[in-house]
Amino acid sequence: MDELDTREWLLTNGLGSFAGGTVCDAHTRTYHGWLIAALEPPSRRTLLLSHLEATLDVAGQIFGLGTNFWGGGAVFPLGFNLLRSFEIEPVPTWIWGQDNWQLTRQLVMPYGRREEEQRERGGKGEQELRNSLSSAQFPNLQPELCHRLLIQYHYTGSQVATLRLRPLIADRDFHHQQSADPGLQFWQEAGSRQVRLQAIRNGEPGTPWQLRWSAGDYQPQGLWYWNYQYLEETRRGLGDREDLYSTGELSVSLQPGDAVVLEARVGWPEAPLSDLSSVDFEAAVEAEQQRLDRLFGRLSPPDAGEPVWRQMLKASDQFIVYRSSIDGPTVIAGYPWFNDWGRDTLIALPGLALATGRFDIARGLLETFARYCQQGLIPNAFPDAGGEPFYNSLDATLWWVETLGLYLEASQDWDFLNFAYPVVRQIYKAFTAGTRYNIQVDASDGLVTWDAAGVALTWMDAVIDGLPVTPRRGKPVEINALWYSALCWASQWAERLARDAGERSGNYQNQVRNYSQKAAIVKASLSKFWNSQQGYLYDTLEPDGRADPRIRPNAVLALSLHHCAFSEGQGRRVLQVARDRLLTPYGLRSLDPGDPGYIGGYAGDRWHRDRAYHQGTVWSWLIGPYIRAWQRFYPNEPVAFDWMPVLEHFQHQACFGSISEIFDGDAPHAPQGAIAQAWSVAEILRHFADSQTYNNSGG
Repeated sequence: MDELDTREWLLTNGLGSFAGGTVCDAHTRTYHGWLIAALEPPSRRTLLLSHLEATLDVAGQIFGLGTNFWGGGAVFPLGFNLLRSFEIEPVPTWIWGQDNWQLTRQLVMPYGRREEEQRERGGKGEQELRNSLSSAQFPNLQPELCHRLLIQYHYTGSQVATLRLRPLIADRDFHHQQSADPGLQFWQEAGSRQVRLQAIRNGEPGTPWQLRWSAGDYQPQGLWYWNYQYLEETRRGLGDREDLYSTGELSVSLQPGDAVVLEARVGWPEAPLSDLSSVDFEAAVEAEQQRLDRLFGRLSPPDAGEPVWRQMLKASDQFIVYRSSIDGPTVIAGYPWFNDWGRDTLIALPGLALATGRFDIARGLLETFARYCQQGLIPNAFPDAGGEPFYNSLDATLWWVETLGLYLEASQDWDFLNFAYPVVRQIYKAFTAGTRYNIQVDASDGLVTWDAAGVALTWMDAVIDGLPVTPRRGKPVEINALWYSALCWASQWAERLARDAGERSGNYQNQVRNYSQKAAIVKASLSKFWNSQQGYLYDTLEPDGRADPRIRPNAVLALSLHHCAFSEGQGRRVLQVARDRLLTPYGLRSLDPGDPGYIGGYAGDRWHRDRAYHQGTVWSWLIGPYIRAWQRFYPNEPVAFDWMPVLEHFQHQACFGSISEIFDGDAPHAPQGAIAQAWSVAEILRHFADSQTYNNSGG
């Protein structure tokens, strides 16, 4: 490698824990590390093992294999110069070498749910699994969950070599850096092939965890490495320096063909674990492949593109994790820094769960959201243990109804309607009577309106110093398109329930008439959004009566829902404008480049980035609504979208095997934001067959 390759890789474990870094092996983010454990899944993500600094001694020649950026601009060691190759499948694999030697390193993060792991191991080692965490030492850890990483080094060469590994560790929240401090100490207890570790901060014990290995001689030698620099954080105007602690050095003598395996694991076993070997590493890789095969093996891949299809299914699974506070599934909005969010989850579910046949996941999430419905609002974030949900969203509620409809149609799980329908009724009554944030149905036209200062309740939700960047108070277009679709769904469901009720159908029949009448009123009122001068939809009808004419992708969202109130002529004109003004190779811009408020680059500190977030930045998830709207209004014409750039991005750019959250509005549309975003992957997966049709047609 002649240049530093800072493209990224990602491993996850189904609990919110993850590992990530770069191809060149230098950490460029606060969020890079080899064991970032979600101690209260998927929350309390804590960096424990940053990495292992490796050197290889071959016949007295010492090669530093690592690469680090240091404050002041130095890069050392220069291990990237020895890097021969990097592969992401089936696990991240680096090969360093020269003519007479080669060293391969691989990482795997086993799935973290105990019951899954026991099935993968055929029930063996049950007592070991039960005893893997010490509740006495750390009572918040749950013994059925396991956060661990396996690392394997394999040496080939013409003579014996010595591999020296120095663990670099921390115990800090994944959003913040660690600094050497007199109040921060690291306790260790070394055994023959393991070391138990725990931070002590101002007398308070931190997370107990251990590092163990299959071979080698460990010498405790505690020391600090100061002033690592994380260049991506420098670029983002955030804290960018960190001090990491090293507990000692492991020396391993390697004959040609030898391998050494290490495991980092949260918790201290009460019973001895079996010795590590390469068999354990290979078994972990195989177990993960078998788990994915069980999930997706029944799905038929498209006629072409099977390797990419399999990669995308694997990517989709990284976002579906276990939340301990609800004892059920949730969806991480994006890695490396997002948690789970209601809006993102509900928009992503059709791609992550319905397109992949994971109906149990979809039902579980829809049911959980419904149980947290308050005052007719679906939460935008689940609570951590002992906390309260966040109800800071208007559209999450309406996306719940829309996604419920898609789930019922896809799964034919009509028993679930008996549970969900009362929640739909609750939402309808709350919106009609009025609820938080002055959300209510305007009796004069049937449209949903809202008006509250200092909050942003739609997906364009950036707020700076208490002021929304895109307030959108009043009647946003996609909100009212969702409201119309919700009323249509409710009418359908009431009609179905009326048929099932037979002689007791009177109440349901009244509800059918009510929903249908309200839907007709809303459909007529949606004509207020038509801007005949621009051939587009107004973005928002504001509380003071003005109409916002800015060209945003929310009009496309309004055309893409299951029930659509707009005419063919209107839909076609909107899509033509969107194609000409908003469409890029990676998704739709959030604002027309011709608008005075357009910002074409997402860069700088948080203030500048938040200003640009919905003011021109490209959102790749919006390509899904664009495709669905195009297929509705141009059913006999190919979708006006070139799939190749976004598929190339998925395979080879930014984060291997995932899709970025956002891209610059201006060409060349550099990827920005989170390196792996749930709804970005979900929408491409949902329309993957369309991408293959495009490729096969010579596009």
